[in-house]
Amino acid sequence: MAIETDFIVIGSGVAGLRASIELAKSGARVTVLTKDKAQESNTEYAQGGVAVVLSDDDNAELHEEDTLVAGAGLCDVEAVETLVADGTKYIKQLIEWGIEFDREGGKLAFTQEAAHSRRRILHAHGDSTGKEIVRALIARARQEKRIVLMPFANTESLIVADERCVGVRFLDPILRAPREIFGKAVILCTGGAGQLYQHTTNPSVATGDGMAMAYFAGAEMADMEFVQFHPTALSLENAPRFLLSEAMRGEGGILRNKYGERFMTRYDERLELAPRDIVSRSIVAEMRRTGTRSVFLDMTALSEEFLRERFPKIYETCKFYDLNIATDLLPVSPASHYCMGGIRTDLHGRSTIAGLYAAGEVTCTGVHGANRLASNSLLEGLVFGARAGEAAVADNYELRITNYESENPKSKIQNPKSQEISTAVKKRVKRVMWERVGILRDKDSLKRALKEFEQIARSNLSTSSRNFVTLAKLVATSALWREESRGGHFRNDFPERDEKFRVHSIQKKDTELTSSAKINFGQ
Repeated sequence: MAIETDFIVIGSGVAGLRASIELAKSGARVTVLTKDKAQESNTEYAQGGVAVVLSDDDNAELHEEDTLVAGAGLCDVEAVETLVADGTKYIKQLIEWGIEFDREGGKLAFTQEAAHSRRRILHAHGDSTGKEIVRALIARARQEKRIVLMPFANTESLIVADERCVGVRFLDPILRAPREIFGKAVILCTGGAGQLYQHTTNPSVATGDGMAMAYFAGAEMADMEFVQFHPTALSLENAPRFLLSEAMRGEGGILRNKYGERFMTRYDERLELAPRDIVSRSIVAEMRRTGTRSVFLDMTALSEEFLRERFPKIYETCKFYDLNIATDLLPVSPASHYCMGGIRTDLHGRSTIAGLYAAGEVTCTGVHGANRLASNSLLEGLVFGARAGEAAVADNYELRITNYESENPKSKIQNPKSQEISTAVKKRVKRVMWERVGILRDKDSLKRALKEFEQIARSNLSTSSRNFVTLAKLVATSALWREESRGGHFRNDFPERDEKFRVHSIQKKDTELTSSAKINFGQ
């Protein structure tokens, strides 16, 4: 039997929770589906902080300019202006709701991160900002009696009828059986797809499900070639790629090679505080030059007391691996971290399918351009989660819910196993993506990757495995099309930026890749 609700939100990171709260304000019934526990999302793992204009020596124009510079000429200005202006408003609201940002002498404490011209990064409990934001938003969501959080409800696909998104198919966590839920609109807040790569800072849930579901439902995808690789993930044998926050370099961390030399002087005048794509490529170049698999992050100029207080989670994690961040050089190398591309939306979260909205990393609003500015991701989720919730209510509140269950008997999930990505498929895709569609790309490697993905796709795949392979194909296809280097996308065979490619790549099911000068539409 199908479930009916007013609005369906998929994902419980900062974007999903903020959208849910906005929806519930209208008195609507809101059902939030997550494939793990409610707290498990990319937001939970965001260490560095959230960028916002609140300090005395900062202003909106400076934050906008830093974002545009990092975005390498591909940001949509209106989207950036919206992010910065609304960001201050919504962060102040979070503080009113009880979030505990770190303070010094009673005043908010700000830190600096790469490519920011001011100390504008708020942090919580040192290096647990995302976790604190999730805590505060879940506490606020639980005050809304009309929000139902449904953890361990793995979503498989969107239900589209009469060219409108009307519901979702998912695996009921209690019955362990397939079910359908219908509502007036669906908001996708499923995060990114870092798990496409062999080495990633993302949690296991970040497999890009929302992007793939939207694509198969007919939504347009934009800028899928732009993947950000975080420069400093802890690089140890038999250990996960734990993120060593950008803020560590913001506080004075130095990158050294195996000889102990500070090598960023060779690559960029901004040294360790250059944009992430530049630092990541510099590390790769240095590893190749010295024949090593990692470089080192040096925090030894700072006191142990300061480091333990400023980065408590990082301090304890490194200690578990017998590393003292105050005295030891920390082995690091780049890992996939963030997707700038995703579901094409306007500034209110509207996708190109009626009734389907999206917010956060699953989307491409044009706000990040070709390379996301550090600590703009939590802000984006907060701002555009609220805006998507607001628009979904305004656009659909008077709409009647239609239950299409009996009209689509063949469209139901046939097998709960279809929720799982095959281990063999996952390993193969992740390896190919890392080796051929990674930090450095070229025509031959991308073509070989696409050939492998086509071969995998011809197998008898589960729905989730098909989604995973398709997402990899979308990234590789757009990376092959973009014959230039810009932001997070670097082509060895086209190392320069080309103005004719100052456009967004647009992909849609059963349609050739096209381009657009602007992401936002339907204003």
